[in-house]
Amino acid sequence: MTQVKKSAVKKLKSTAVLKEIMAKHYFKLDKASREKSSKVAWCSSVGPAELLRSMGFLLYFPENHAAILGATKAAEEYIPAANAEGYSPDICSYLTSDIGAYLKGITHLSRAYDRITQLPDPDLLVYNTNQCRDVKDWFIWYSKKFNVPCIGVESFCGLDHVTRDHVKAVSLQMAKLVPKLEDISETKFNTEHFQKTIDLSRRCSILWRQVLESAANRPSPFTFFDGTVHMGPAVVERGTDAAIKYYEYLLTELKLRTTAGISAVENEKYRIYWEGMPIWGRLRKMAELFISLNACVAASTYCNSWIFSSLDPQEPFDSMARAYTELFIVRSDQAKERYIEKMVKQYKIDGIIFHESKTCPNNSNSRYGMHRRLAKALNIPTVVIYGDQNDLRLFSEEQSITKIEAFMEQIRENHK
Repeated sequence: MTQVKKSAVKKLKSTAVLKEIMAKHYFKLDKASREKSSKVAWCSSVGPAELLRSMGFLLYFPENHAAILGATKAAEEYIPAANAEGYSPDICSYLTSDIGAYLKGITHLSRAYDRITQLPDPDLLVYNTNQCRDVKDWFIWYSKKFNVPCIGVESFCGLDHVTRDHVKAVSLQMAKLVPKLEDISETKFNTEHFQKTIDLSRRCSILWRQVLESAANRPSPFTFFDGTVHMGPAVVERGTDAAIKYYEYLLTELKLRTTAGISAVENEKYRIYWEGMPIWGRLRKMAELFISLNACVAASTYCNSWIFSSLDPQEPFDSMARAYTELFIVRSDQAKERYIEKMVKQYKIDGIIFHESKTCPNNSNSRYGMHRRLAKALNIPTVVIYGDQNDLRLFSEEQSITKIEAFMEQIRENHK
């Protein structure tokens, strides 16, 4: 088995600034919750954040908290509590770890940030089913616990092409949220505020795309594993100046790395595409493994999920509806395969890893032969590893490393 050099991960200097931004985000939420100084909305990660923010809500994203539980390797400690509540071990481990932690009266925000002792109390929960139905069930559970309204958008799935009819159907649902939001926020909807927030989100999206596309350089200054950390502001602070300033700062560092020929992976020889969810509790170990194999995991569909190219302040509702309906996760296999083929060419990929996440079938794309079809169409190796985004009990590290090493041997043979 490959010997992994643990010191090989190159930390970006921007990480210190990232930590400050994330801390400010959570401290602001905590203060608003304790002092009732601002209304707090819990929002699904690809929910109508811009609309909520434009009406004065501070936003909390349970999926982000769930990812923290996964990254801190605490999720499996809490999942059984949600199972005892009646939630199956087979459903989303984001949901079960987050609800389980709540049932145990624990938030790992308190371990990361002094003075934060609990999650921010919501005045409202807002979901979008563009990711899966789990977020709706998840949010409804909390709405009952906190005795606050839960509203949302029912989206489409399996779309080959997003049509005007699809966009209008989602746009109208978003517009219908406004009266309820006005009632709870005690703020009148303002089109100009909404347009400004959409524009800020659009600018954030452009910068985040540039950050990810920096990895198309060879050697790459940035990896998928870096992306899973630095995507934080694109998720929780999109629609704000803070997110834009951060990605301008990060992009400057990446450009300096590129100019100086500094690679994220020393002696980069091979370039890999990661399809599917991260394995949050093993990010660093996976990063170290690929470094030891001289392989850069240069691109992924996961990190690209927060690129919203269609946002347009001149058509705020329609463009937000289109952006949130064009997501990779809600598209047909044919559309997904076209997208991955484009990414493989853009990033000069040598092989694709499919992570089949046990509790996230909506974001696992190896179950119906896609990996085989792409291997044949692109003439590159693909491999499937089995695990989960949060529940490490479902991930065999040794077996996965063995499969990845065999996969890399195929790639090395192709390079001879």
